[in-house]
Amino acid sequence: MGLMKIRKNYQITIPRNLRDRFNLAEGDYVEVETNNGTIVLRPVKVIQPDQEYFYTKEWQEKEAEVDEEVRRGDVVGPFDNAQDAIKALKTVKI
Repeated sequence: MGLMKIRKNYQITIPRNLRDRFNLAEGDYVEVETNNGTIVLRPVKVIQPDQEYFYTKEWQEKEAEVDEEVRRGDVVGPFDNAQDAIKALKTVKI
C-alpha cells in the first residue's frame, strides 16, 4: 500500500495500481465503513435497473463481436432511409 495525503476538502487520491486492480474510474462510487479502527473503501458499481442487461456476460460478448466487425469493416450503411436499411437486414445471413 502507498501513503496517501488528505487534501483540501478532505479528498484523497487512490493510487493507480489500486484503481487499475479494481477497475475504478473517475465518477465511480465507493462505500466507506470502519472495521476495528480501520477505514475500509469498497468499490460499488451503480447500475440503473433498466441498464442491467448491458452488463451481462452475453451482451458484452456480442458487443465485442460487433466492435470487431466494425474494426474489420464488415458492416453496411449508413442508410439514407429506413427502406434501404430493412432491405439490407433481410440479406443478412444468421
